[in-house]
Amino acid sequence: MKVLVLNAGSSSVKFTLYEMENEKVLAKGLVERVGLENPQLIYKHCDGREVRETLNIKNHSEAIQRICNKLLDPEIGVLTSLSEVQAIGHRVLHGGKKATKPAKVNAEVKNIILECFPLGPLHNPANLAGIEACEKNFPGVPNVAVFDTAFHQTMPPEAYLYALPYELYEKHDIRRYGFHGTSHNFVTNATAEFLGHKPEDLKLITCHLGNGCSMAAVKYGKVIDTTMGVTPLEGLVMGGRCGDIDPAIVVRLFEMGMSASEVDTLMNKKSGLLGVSGISSDMRDILKASAEGNERAILAKRMFVLRAVKYIGAFFTLLHGADAIAFTGGVGEYSAPIRHEIVAELDGLGIYMDEAKNKEFCGKRGLISAKNSQCQLVVMPTDEELMIARSTLQTLGIKLQK
Repeated sequence: MKVLVLNAGSSSVKFTLYEMENEKVLAKGLVERVGLENPQLIYKHCDGREVRETLNIKNHSEAIQRICNKLLDPEIGVLTSLSEVQAIGHRVLHGGKKATKPAKVNAEVKNIILECFPLGPLHNPANLAGIEACEKNFPGVPNVAVFDTAFHQTMPPEAYLYALPYELYEKHDIRRYGFHGTSHNFVTNATAEFLGHKPEDLKLITCHLGNGCSMAAVKYGKVIDTTMGVTPLEGLVMGGRCGDIDPAIVVRLFEMGMSASEVDTLMNKKSGLLGVSGISSDMRDILKASAEGNERAILAKRMFVLRAVKYIGAFFTLLHGADAIAFTGGVGEYSAPIRHEIVAELDGLGIYMDEAKNKEFCGKRGLISAKNSQCQLVVMPTDEELMIARSTLQTLGIKLQK
């Protein structure tokens, strides 16, 4: 059974086509700069062949039509007919408080996505456009919305509410939602399987560390707290996002004459590692500059590590101890130095790292904790697209023989 996974962003469409019996990727790629100058289609065949084309693409519907054409291409395509695609899974950024699990797309689900436009102004309109484009290009094929916020909706009110006047939650849905939910869900399940348990048997801290960063405290398969809030800005120090700050800083920036748009750009794109270091939002660049003695790069790295350690400590306490801490995301999977610096601060919790294993397991799953560690440390590569494909089948009630 073939399942197409789509992630429609504000100016891009990412796609992956799976053969789900063996969970094999048949083709993947993206269309970038949709509606802008020089849009480009990047298409990768499962045999390693790659095609790049510059095209005139005005909207998401046209982008998906071009993806379909490439999937059907006699030379590099993997389909003989679009009817071979039997289900489509969509990453949807924000589902608000109504979307607590993936859902088959209907009028009600579309309305939930629409209602969340104010909460996800850049992504939700594009996500809905992607769904409607698929309905046009794949008539009769079921679409499933997999919400990035859904996995976190098991949080109790004391975790998801802000200490603001309660009517702001009642009237305007101002509360914490959490993000990277598809990744945290995948890593929770994959880590439990790797350790020989079910998610319902474990207490986990999942650390999605990349350009965007978030953590989740997962107790017996359910999130009890996470670091991101009403938007993905809250929490950890990230590539370009500031994470937690004193809210009065925003008021001060307004008083200094900055507009709402300028403040939003400052906090989401010009802060974090980039803002502190003045060099880059990429941790690889920060580590290189740190090794060369750049003081601001060293400071940015230390701030990143400190914030991560603080949240791990907080979540460890909330969970009354954790069975495992899982590292994922571009930094979490590949940066042995950052994992080392984080874990070095956790000795007070009885958590220790095997340094040789930490260096060995980069970009691949593995156990990196020392034998005397009170909590297991796991590197677990995430696969959000595969999680969306699996969730699509589960939502549709389809079970395959593998």
